[in-house]
Parts: sequence; structure tokens; C-alpha cells
Amino acid sequence: MLNRRSALAGAAGLALSLSACSQNSESSSVRRSDRGAVGIAMPTRASERWLTDGKSLVEDLKGSGYKTKLVYGDDDPKAQASQIENLIKQRVDALIIAAIDARSLNGVLQQAADAHIPVICYDRLILGTKNVDYYVSFDNEMVGLIQAHYIIKKLGLEHGKGPFNIELFAGSPDDNNTKYFFNGSMTLLQPFLDNKQLVVPSGQTELSKITTLRWDGPTAQKRMSSLLAKWYGSKKVDAVLSPYDGISRGVLSALKQDGYGSAGKPLPVITGQDAELPSVKSIIAGEQSQTVFKDVRDLARAAADMADDILSDRVPWVDNRSDYNNGVKVVPARLLQPTGIDKTNYELLINNGYFTADELK
Repeated sequence: MLNRRSALAGAAGLALSLSACSQNSESSSVRRSDRGAVGIAMPTRASERWLTDGKSLVEDLKGSGYKTKLVYGDDDPKAQASQIENLIKQRVDALIIAAIDARSLNGVLQQAADAHIPVICYDRLILGTKNVDYYVSFDNEMVGLIQAHYIIKKLGLEHGKGPFNIELFAGSPDDNNTKYFFNGSMTLLQPFLDNKQLVVPSGQTELSKITTLRWDGPTAQKRMSSLLAKWYGSKKVDAVLSPYDGISRGVLSALKQDGYGSAGKPLPVITGQDAELPSVKSIIAGEQSQTVFKDVRDLARAAADMADDILSDRVPWVDNRSDYNNGVKVVPARLLQPTGIDKTNYELLINNGYFTADELK
């Protein structure tokens, strides 16, 4: 199937290249070589990381000679499905998709398969369909492990300290990554919950009880406020497991409204993910404790290289062919490694050019 798709895609790319010879191109990279078009479907513009992903994918693909068509679903699964259908009608040669809802694209992906368009799942595995070819992401269980290890270290749990009160937050229930982040964290945290060094006063420990639809910060703020009002009259929160910076900022807002952040009521340990600019500033200011940096520039480069390999009839390099079963097939994956960031090492983000020193002031 891959060779057949690649041959057809290559032919389509050649036709586009020939027709482009008589036209003005959009950029010097396209003038150099018009090798076809890649459709990019991103989930939302509400998070800065997805804006960076989209921009990086466009730059990398154009640099390799491809035209790009970038769309954002703005957290609406039906809108995203319609956008992808339109990309198929525009005869793109490959699709790179970061799904809003992991199970909402089966119908439109059948259309992609019928049109012999290869599909790369970007950062989020698409579930319940045979019509995906590859998956490129970070090691998402490692993200959860990094977050949990930070909590364990900061509270001194390995040295027998405790008990401490903790509340657990998870990502969107329709995002397949949510379970990987949570499972990674609970691998390390569960023993301390079992021996009562960690206590969840709300009792909300099951994944189904702690998800945050669309990773929405205000939703997390509302839930945290409710937890504080119901369970923390005379108690204090010592730690919050948060899977994402936007959720972390919502949690922080609720805590501050409850008087946390003062000398007599210090903020708890709060984890995060994505190294978003407001959260990195918060870490430097001593509010959010930690984030997990996933350099999405590297992720975009990996996805662009994968698309180029497919459309050039090369077999893409992957490092996992067994662990990412979407319910219908095992999807070959390439996984990048994340990095924990806190106040002690945030300058890594300056040194690698992700942020400037002025941006973090």
C-alpha cells in the first residue's frame, strides 16, 4: 500500500512540478523545486505551541520544495473533518494531521485512502482506522514520568516525607495522549498513594474523573476552585499534577484566588508541559514549578522529513513498530525525547533559540 500510494503521490508531484514551470512561484524554495503539496491540519490556534507547530511545518516543507496548505480546526472536530475533506478535494499529495478528536476522522480518512493520500498522525495518534500510515510524536509516557519525578523529588517522598495533599488533573478525554501522560505519572506516583505519603482529599484519582475537555485552562480553574471549596477548608494543597501549561495557569489562578502565594500560604508544587511563554515566565517568577519542554521545531522537522520520504518513495525511519495500536492496526512511530524545565535550567530555552532573553523578562 505504501509503495502504491508513494508512486501515485510521486506522479502527482511530477505533474504539479511540470505545470509550475510556467508560473511564478510563492517562494524561492518552490521556484527551486515544486514537488507537490502537503496538507497540514492543526487542532487549535488557542495554544501558542500549535501556532509554532504550524509555522515550523510550513517552513520545513517549503524548504524541501513542497507547497503547503495549513488549516486550524479551532477545537471543533466537525470543522476539522470538513477542512481535511477540502484538502483531499484540493488534491494534496500527503496529509499531516494533529487530531482534535482521536476518533472523529474515520470517514474523511477513508476518502484520503480512496485518493491514495498517505496520512501522518502528528503528535496525537488517530484511533479506530486503518487509513493512517505513520505517527510522529514525543515519548508521551516519559512526559508523565518527568512530571511525577519532579513532584517526588520536591516533596522528598523518596526520603519518607509526608503525608502531602495532592490533586490530579489530566488532559482532554478525546486526546489519545492523555492516557499516556497519566499512565506515565501514575507509574511513579501510585506507590506513594498506596502507602499514604500522598493523599488525594477529593478522592478523584481515576482518569475519567480528572480529564479537562480541550485542555482548557478556564475549565481547569473552575474545577480547582470547586476542589478547594469542598475539600480544603482547613487543609492545604501541597502538589498539583497538571499535564499542560494552560491547565497549570488555570489551576494557579484558582489557587491565588484562594489566598495561595502568600508568605503564610505558599503555592504548591505545580507541573506542566509545552514550555509556553507565560508559563516559563511564571516558573522564573516562582509560581508554576515545572514544565516539560518538547521542542516542536524538531517534531515538525521529523514530520516534514517523513512526508518527504513517503513522497520520494523512501521508507521513513521509525523507532517503534509495536507500541502504538490504534485499535485497528499498529502504527509505526517515531518518538522524540522531552526535557524537564524548572527555575534551575530554563536558560536552556534561551541557549537553543526557543525564546530570547528579552522574551523571558
